[in-house]
Formats: sequence, structure tokens, C-alpha cells
Amino acid sequence: MRVTNNMITGNTKNNINSNKVFVDKYNTQMTTQKKISRPSDDPVVAIRSLRMQTTLSHINQYLDNNIADVNSWLQVTDTALGNMTSILTDLRTQCVNGSTDTLTQDDRNIILKQLRAMADQVYSEGNADYAGRTVFTGYRTSSQLTFKTDEKDTVYNIDQTFSYEDLKDHRYYFGETEIPADADSTCNAQIGTNTYSRIRLAYDGTDSLDNFSYTAGGTTTTMGTVSASDVADGIDPAGKIVVYDNEEQWYEMTKNGEDAKTLGDNDVIFIKDTGELVMGKDMAHSLSKSKAEINVSYTKTGFDAGEARPEYYYDCKMQTPDMDAPVTYTKENQQINYTVSNGITIPANTQASEVLDTSIGRDVAEMIDIVTASISAHEKIAKIETMMSRDQYADAESQAKLQTYLDSAKKEADYADDNLKKTYKQYISNFDDYLEKVSLAQSNVGSMQKRLELTENRMKNQQTTVEELKSNNEDRDISDVIIDYYASYNAYTASLTAAAKVGKQTLLDYL
Repeated sequence: MRVTNNMITGNTKNNINSNKVFVDKYNTQMTTQKKISRPSDDPVVAIRSLRMQTTLSHINQYLDNNIADVNSWLQVTDTALGNMTSILTDLRTQCVNGSTDTLTQDDRNIILKQLRAMADQVYSEGNADYAGRTVFTGYRTSSQLTFKTDEKDTVYNIDQTFSYEDLKDHRYYFGETEIPADADSTCNAQIGTNTYSRIRLAYDGTDSLDNFSYTAGGTTTTMGTVSASDVADGIDPAGKIVVYDNEEQWYEMTKNGEDAKTLGDNDVIFIKDTGELVMGKDMAHSLSKSKAEINVSYTKTGFDAGEARPEYYYDCKMQTPDMDAPVTYTKENQQINYTVSNGITIPANTQASEVLDTSIGRDVAEMIDIVTASISAHEKIAKIETMMSRDQYADAESQAKLQTYLDSAKKEADYADDNLKKTYKQYISNFDDYLEKVSLAQSNVGSMQKRLELTENRMKNQQTTVEELKSNNEDRDISDVIIDYYASYNAYTASLTAAAKVGKQTLLDYL
């Protein structure tokens, strides 16, 4: 094979260029410390690098965003639940204080003051938020749990379901002692009490009872309503619920000697002001025996600031004066889940209905009313005794007449004290139940935090592992690059030296 000078020159150029390519390659690697600068340099390394980069970006998303977000959310929730526990514990303490037999008027005033101070805090922790998102309101994180201001014209149609176990005995008191202006008359007030089973709605101050039905043994029975005034006009209330505006109206319309606030054994009444369905003995027994489910629909207009909004607890419709049509809310499980690892999700939120029962507010309101009634009764005794000590009423006749007022006031005070003691004692178990729900929710949050911590540690370890694998796949040690660079540079220099010698000799040198 004949080798020409042009062939030698061409091969020399190719060899020089090849060596120069290696010099450039290792020079780039020395600068970037990466094995490749473009996918075509090594497709296998490039594919592995893309896969690892995708995996690493997912891990970073979990660690830097999802896990951090859930952790902060759970911390806010845990703090709020801790505050709820403190508030409910304080309320339970007042129940214990009020259930004793040795209360003085100062003790009652202290209990009243404490209850009024805590009444506004009952649902306030339900408005706890994280980064502007309320943590107890399900998907509606931009809304608060309670009404921010008084909304006197807002109307809600609320559907509420009860179990037969929600039927509770309640004492109803009637009669009141008036403070006499003088000693010209004898007190004839009738003071007494009756105990009936009741269902207490989530709200008082209702407008109307729209539906009452109960399901037992697969059969649903619906009861209609009739107003107390219609009954007074002679309409037969049999099989219907008699609707009273308030307890005073019930008392006035059922006065019958000592049996005031009476109720037939099979009767049901609804008191709009207190939001109560009161059952006769046989009616309550029938519902309990058949383990009935009770469905109640009612309308309420006007809510006070701090009251829990019904949409977080019940199916309801809401309309304000500026709305053309009502908004319908359906109670559902609105769990907010975060993906914190591949295939692993953690629920971040706790819903208000799981921890803050609407009965808490009703219990506190009743506790305030009961201790207020006791304070008022004892104040009447003090005022009547003060009148009896005055000289103008020192005669026997005046003393005898004032004594009838005093006896009536003492009877009223005895009933009020008895109701205070028994109701507060009963409500100790109520607040134990409320505390148990909050404690359970707090334990659940704690377990989620522990689970999140374990996941975070695993993701950090995985992040380190993937970063090492990615580095091993992409990066080159600088010492290895330097060795390869100088080797290729020496080869390049040598090829230039050889090329210089080849170019000095031609065929003419031998002719």
C-alpha cells in the first residue's frame, strides 16, 4: 500500500484533533467537575441523571413544602386543642364548684363572673389559623368557625338528627316571688317544679319548628305542629306538637294549682325561645324503647358574634337580606390530605364537629342562667328581710304578710340552689365527655406528628442517598480529572512535536 505525504499529513491532523478533543473534554470536566456536558456525551449517564434529578426534586418538594406545611398546620392545631382543653377544664371546675352544698352568695357571684368570662372563649379557639387558613373549618379555610359580628337578619334553615340517647331529663321550674312594694298584700305565688325528658336543639331563639319526625323499626312518623294560642282557642292538639314562644307562655297556659307547666304523657311541646322539644313520659319512653332516630328541621333568624356557624355541623340553608336565593350547605367529611412521601398521605386538619360540640355553648348558657336565678332568689330574701327589719313594718300584721313573701322567696331559693347543685353535678360528666373528645383529637394530632417525624427522617435519609448516587453518576473527582487532563495534554503536545518532524521531510530531499 502506497502511503503519500498527504495521507501522513491528514492522519497527523486527525491525531492532533483527536488529542485536542480529549484536552478540551478534560478541560471542561476540570471546570464543571461533571462527567458530561451534553446528553450525547454519554446517554446512559444522562438518562440516569434525569431519573435521579426527578426523584430528588420530588423528595425536595416533600421535605421543603409538604412536610413543612403539614408540620406547621399540626402544630397550630395542637396548640388550639391545648387551649380548648384549658377552657373546658376551667368550665368543669366551675361545675364542681357549683355542685357543692356550701355555696355563699359571693361564691355564686364568682362562678357567674368566671362563666361569663369564659362564655366568649368557648368557640374562639375554633378560629385558629395557619398562614391565614382556618384549621378547623374543613375545605372552607378562608372562613371562620364563628360569626365575626352580630348578624341579626341572617336566616338559617337547619336539619339536625338526634338519637334516642339524646333524650335527657330536665327540671322545669315555675312561679316567681315578687318583691313587695309594701306590706299591704299577702304573697300567693306558686313555686314548683316538674321533670320531663327533652331534646335540646343546637340553638335557642328559633323562629319555627319546620319538621319533626322519628324513625323506629323501619317506620317513619311525622308529627305536625299547632300553636299554643290555637290550642287555647279549642283546637285539639292530639298527635301534634304544641308550639310555645317561651317557658312563661307554657306556664301561663297550663296553670292548674300546683301542677303548673304540666305536660300530657303522650304530648310533645316545642319552646321556640329555648330551642327545646319537651316530651311527655310515655312519648319519651316509646322513643327510647324503640331506639328511635329523630330528625328535626327548624328556622332561626339572627346570630350573635362568637356563635358557631351551623354549616360546619349540620345540613342547612343560609340566606341574608342581600341574597336572591339561599345557599345550601351539606355536612360532609372535609379532610385535607397532604402527600408527604411516595404513596403516603397524612390528614392535616381536624374538623370542628369532631372536637367542639354545639352543646358546649348551650351548657354554658344554661349554667349562667341557673346560677343567675340562684343569685336573684337569695337577693330577694335579703331585700324582704331588710323590709321586715324596718320600723314601719314592725306591726304583727305587716310582719305576717311579709313573712309569706319571705317563705315564698326561701322556697324559690331552695329550688334554685337544688337546681344549681344537681345540674352542675350532671354537667361534670358532660364536660368530661367534651374533654375526652378534645383529648382524643389531640392524641390523634400527636400520632400524626410522630408519623410525620418518622417520614421526614426517612425522606432526609433518602435525599442523602439519592444525592450521593446522583453525584457518583454525574461528578468526577478533581484529582482524577487533572491526571486525565495532563495525560491528554502530553499526548497532544507529543502529537504536535511528531507532526512538526513529519512536515520537515519530503520526497525531494532524496532526489
